[in-house]
Amino acid sequence: MKTVALIVAAGKGERTGAALPKQYAAIGGRAMLAWSHAALSRHPMIDTVLVAIGAGQEALIAEALPDAAYITGGATRRESVAAGLAALAGADRILVHDAARPFLPAAVIDRLLAALDSHEGAVPVLPVADTLVRDDGETVPRESLHRVQTPQAFRYASLAEAHRRWTGGDATDDAQMVRALGGSVALVQGDAMLEKITWPGDIAAAEARLGMETRSALGSDVHRLADGERLWLGGVLIPHHQGLSGHSDADVALHAITDALLGTIAAGDIGMHFPPSDPQWRGAESGQFLRHALSLLRARGGRVTFVDLTLICEAPKIGPHREAIRARIAELLEVSADRISVKATTTERLGFTGRGEGIAAQAVVTAMLPGSAL
Repeated sequence: MKTVALIVAAGKGERTGAALPKQYAAIGGRAMLAWSHAALSRHPMIDTVLVAIGAGQEALIAEALPDAAYITGGATRRESVAAGLAALAGADRILVHDAARPFLPAAVIDRLLAALDSHEGAVPVLPVADTLVRDDGETVPRESLHRVQTPQAFRYASLAEAHRRWTGGDATDDAQMVRALGGSVALVQGDAMLEKITWPGDIAAAEARLGMETRSALGSDVHRLADGERLWLGGVLIPHHQGLSGHSDADVALHAITDALLGTIAAGDIGMHFPPSDPQWRGAESGQFLRHALSLLRARGGRVTFVDLTLICEAPKIGPHREAIRARIAELLEVSADRISVKATTTERLGFTGRGEGIAAQAVVTAMLPGSAL
């Protein structure tokens, strides 16, 4: 059974007061749209994620989500969903989500898809907690009222038919279109994390709701010194009579930092992502390994806050090159140099480093990631 997701992101979002359309405004270090896209993309039951963007927003989505599949939506939400349905023809189930609800727990997706076993559609809802009154002051019973959220999930054929036969003008909710044809739409438990972002203060509230946690991880690496090799340390070419030998450029500093960075998101080690047995990495510049690890961290909504690197060797002397190494690592990680610490030590001529046979590196990376609510 093929399950697809459509994120509707074609609006202008002017009510937030942001310079950009709100779906591209930054929350927790990345575009609002990127949060729900990541949640849908990593869900094991979703095969494809498509974004419906506004005309002229191609550069914005390319910056926010370089690898995302997208189409140009319409002037209204209904037109954008119809365009998405046409592009996703052949699916069995579809989730339609609003980009203005960035934080999408996997448990909500699970509940929606489970409900489709017995219903044409399913929507997440929350109870109405406040007392409601009409203009005349009359209290409205709230027991049967619900606040509707997205994503809304449907059997693809049911939603496609509802769009083809809809004659009720612009619809702000796909469930109402399915119900108009007599389709059954289940109500499942929503989540407070799915609050919609509309007004200027909503972005700050969303960041507070998101929460962040600190993670630290250790990385280490060793390479032997050999004649005829160039010595790269921390992305800087160091003048020395020997260089480090390895499958790539053997930069122990960047390798250690890469492993530590991967550790903050429990993504294995550098060898899993760039196997030494793969000839394409022979002599490769290690900065690309570090940038790959950084992209994985950012895909999780994380950011690097500090790096502490220790180089262990008898020679060369690291002091004269310390600031250049700090600057290069900061450049690769796109942080300020005051977030990079570079230290050096010896082993008092003990062991392989003490005998000048190689260089070792240890690194601790501290990163901030979204809290466990997502």
